[in-house]
Amino acid sequence: MNHPLRLVLVFHNHQPIGNFDGVFEQAYQDSYLPFLDVFERYETLKIAIHTSGSLMEWIDANHPEYVDRLAALVSKGRLEIVGGAFFEPIMAMIPSRDRIGQITSYTEWLERRLNCDVRGMWMPERVWEQSMASDLAAAGIQYTILDDFHFKNAGLTQEELHGYYVTEDDAQVISVLPGSEPLRYLLPFQPANETIDYLRGVAEQHPGAVVVFGDDGEKFGTWPGTKEHVYDRGWLAQFFEALQANSDWLKVTTPAEAIDSVPPLGKLYIPEGSYREMTEWSLPSAKINEFEDAQHHLQDAGQWEEIKPFVRGGYWRNFKVKYPETNAMYARMQLVSRRLHEAVQAGAAGDLIDQARMELYRGQCNCSYWHGAFGGVYLPHLRNAVYQHLIAADNLLDQSENRGWQPDALPWVTLDAGDYNLDGRPEAQLANNRLTTFVAPVEGGQIYELDVKSICHNLGATLTRRSEAYHRKVLHGPSDGGDGVASIHDQVIFKQEGLDQRLGYDTWARNSLVDHFYPAEVSPAQVADGSAQEVGDFVHGSYEAKLRRSEGRVQLQLTREGNVWGRPIRVTKGVTMNAAESVLEIAYLLEDLPSDLNVHFAPEFNFAGLPSGADDRYFRDSEGNSLGQLGSNLDLHDTQQLGLVDQWLGIDVGLDFDRPTAVWTYPVETVSQSEGGFELVHQSVAVVPHWQLVPDVNGCWSVTIRLAVDTQMAESRMGEIAGVAAVS
Repeated sequence: MNHPLRLVLVFHNHQPIGNFDGVFEQAYQDSYLPFLDVFERYETLKIAIHTSGSLMEWIDANHPEYVDRLAALVSKGRLEIVGGAFFEPIMAMIPSRDRIGQITSYTEWLERRLNCDVRGMWMPERVWEQSMASDLAAAGIQYTILDDFHFKNAGLTQEELHGYYVTEDDAQVISVLPGSEPLRYLLPFQPANETIDYLRGVAEQHPGAVVVFGDDGEKFGTWPGTKEHVYDRGWLAQFFEALQANSDWLKVTTPAEAIDSVPPLGKLYIPEGSYREMTEWSLPSAKINEFEDAQHHLQDAGQWEEIKPFVRGGYWRNFKVKYPETNAMYARMQLVSRRLHEAVQAGAAGDLIDQARMELYRGQCNCSYWHGAFGGVYLPHLRNAVYQHLIAADNLLDQSENRGWQPDALPWVTLDAGDYNLDGRPEAQLANNRLTTFVAPVEGGQIYELDVKSICHNLGATLTRRSEAYHRKVLHGPSDGGDGVASIHDQVIFKQEGLDQRLGYDTWARNSLVDHFYPAEVSPAQVADGSAQEVGDFVHGSYEAKLRRSEGRVQLQLTREGNVWGRPIRVTKGVTMNAAESVLEIAYLLEDLPSDLNVHFAPEFNFAGLPSGADDRYFRDSEGNSLGQLGSNLDLHDTQQLGLVDQWLGIDVGLDFDRPTAVWTYPVETVSQSEGGFELVHQSVAVVPHWQLVPDVNGCWSVTIRLAVDTQMAESRMGEIAGVAAVS
């Protein structure tokens, strides 16, 4: 063993903020616990584990004995704890101050709880930008792990990756270890001896080499079929036994030990990027299919391997372009971060500020800010959780300024303009004790966020139905099973039947106050499936905005002179908010209407976080009677009130109209990709009041809509919980 090959095994365990408690528990039972059970038996082996803060907090609260076992392995020198940003944000997505804060706060937590020395960090989704190196160093990090793909993008070959490199930014130096893509596809999908053979080949060609495996711990039990393969059929035990059996030339060790024992191969500056699949997913959907087709063509021609080192996909930040909903979430996060920073700079401190900072950090968890092989942004509960924590941080900052949402707080209301979604154009923000809403005048005058402060819920956290590259796989149908365990990237599994018939796409964002004009003969089915003809130019049209303020009352007035059926009309809509009220008053005035226009005017609302498929989530009439679950397709006539009730969430969203109104409702559902296969996901409830326009003698028509949000159910529960806590 004068020049052994050092194998560094780093297992990354993560569950996102907002994931269901049952998912945490299942992953714990299927992956994290059995893995530790097997590993503890092989006392000559050393590994490294990174556990994200969101998962570690859950395990420590629900299975503290597991964390104690990690601490025991640390004390024996068998386990290195790899740190990271506390709640697994994409580091390129958050401000420098938050990068350093997330890392140092998690390092402190880990070192206190596990009595360990944290020297390295896991780079979330391996999204790298060179300027981050100085922030890592400032946070006390000595090394991180990226994929070999990053190093190849810098011009290195596979033969130059059997070790590690140093890099720097602003004269701050850290070490960077390349994770092996061949090992990512070998473990745990191929027999253990194939990994040994691969490593033996490396050892023969590169004595004293360092080879790094760094990948998801969920591959070892949570991914489909892996629990039976890894544990029931004994793959993990066989793998560890094979490592021990070859200890004469193969040393299984930790990242810190490898860095301490072997000098770096050199210095390197690494281009921005992520793992190979991630760069492909960040491309526009049509480009992904073009990329795959070109790759297959070059493979068939025997030219792919020659050109592969020079091929890369897109840029992670463009997920915010591909999915504008993630941009809205990102911009909201930046707004909260900036507000917190300004408060601290002004001298704010104490428990409320500390709590706000942790809520902000939780709201930076990366998983709902992008989409690839996993649900990501398509999972409503993850989007809801991000907004929950961002709104909670805002609430705490309000409290620190004596402006809380509680009934006994002083009433207030504000109206401001600014580039809130970071698109270079102004938006408007209306806020009071109870609600915050953001409106985009230049994009149809639409409401794209509606925060209910008492329950930290964004009713506007919707998602648009859009074409995805993998939809062509959906159209081809599910793949035949087979006895092997396939990588998650290769499986085509339908979680519901008939998904190929459920594909549908929108040409507008699923916001509220989306001003449609439809032909008189339009059907509810056409509206629901997105095939209805749009005969106006107001959906995406730019509205002129005026901000009006008075004592205890603000109004955003939006006006557009556009066309319907090619004929000019004028639409003015006002959004009014009063201090301390959970109400938006929305008034429409349509002018210059021809008497023979004969169209439906249909301003669309979308409400998120109100799921379908449960009897305690339902539409109600003015008497409180149920009209069906929230996934129902309703076609109502001559109504002046409609409510959406979610008893589990404790909310009642009421729409009152000052004139008889017809209303269509339907669920907005997407067909998306997840680790378990392709699935149908409920994204929002669309509510579309509509009227066949009959103008008055002056060519005018008007309606006022009162959108009221009642959270008394939820607040009553909060009071009960607080009362129980006080008694106990």
